[in-house]
Amino acid sequence: MTNQYDLIILGTGAAGLTAAIYASRYNLNILVIGKDGGMITETSKVCNYPGFPDIDGSGLIDKFTEHAEKSGVKIVYDEVTNIEKSKSGFTIKTTNHNYNAKSIIYGFGGSKRKLGIEDESKFMGKGVTYCATCDAAFYKKKKVMVTGGANSAVSTVILLSTIADQVYLVYRRNQLKAVPALIDQITKKSNVKIMYEHNIKRIQGQKFVESVIIEDTKGKQSEIKVDGIFVEFGCEPNSELAEKVGVELTAEGRIKVNSDMSTNLPGFFAAGDVTNGSNQFDQLITAGAEGSIAAASVSKYLRHQRV
Repeated sequence: MTNQYDLIILGTGAAGLTAAIYASRYNLNILVIGKDGGMITETSKVCNYPGFPDIDGSGLIDKFTEHAEKSGVKIVYDEVTNIEKSKSGFTIKTTNHNYNAKSIIYGFGGSKRKLGIEDESKFMGKGVTYCATCDAAFYKKKKVMVTGGANSAVSTVILLSTIADQVYLVYRRNQLKAVPALIDQITKKSNVKIMYEHNIKRIQGQKFVESVIIEDTKGKQSEIKVDGIFVEFGCEPNSELAEKVGVELTAEGRIKVNSDMSTNLPGFFAAGDVTNGSNQFDQLITAGAEGSIAAASVSKYLRHQRV
């Protein structure tokens, strides 16, 4: 495998794989590097991606990957450790190799936010989890708590309500931010209790989670016996490597992109949840759209470089 490419796409999620499919049609010498399919693989049920009214996230990314590979795209599963500017473009360093590219599409998406409380790390994998798809099955006929108020939290509650005996949804505000269709589903569940205006203050247990101390807006605390806590606070953009090479970020840490997905750094494009594009509507379809735009923009950029 050569280590010199017209384009290297970073990320094997929806943005990166869509970019690869489109870039392959521009007859570019491309490589995709990533570790996994992104956060969508943690989603048990995707109902809003056109053409797939009911599919799990991993299954959908498998189809993206298959499509990319059938288009002749080379995919390397490795961890990117650094990106450096070079005379010919960029050098991408991974755990196992170095690669050179004239251009980059950065599509590393985001990572789940943590609770940020004492003993959270102590109970990770021992009752505290950030992946309902991975761990929901372990809580059959048990009591669980979900914290968060957006689509990911409510979707997790829906999944857990079919497995656990009791599901508590704890949210710090007085109204959920999820779409009405999802909220309607949990309000009809007899084993779901929504606890508005509460925060998790402390996790208790010996080796595993046994109970949670929650606190309301007036400072009143109460203890709830649970076997597991599912943290659904959204995500932080994985933009650190882009920032290190000189790409400009927003105050929230997202990569600033123009309408063509270009950044302040010539030859460096970005797509997906890591950007401030698409009105920050972090969805599969917008990630894919940004990936396709980025691929077209790279093709135009490289043509101009040859002139």
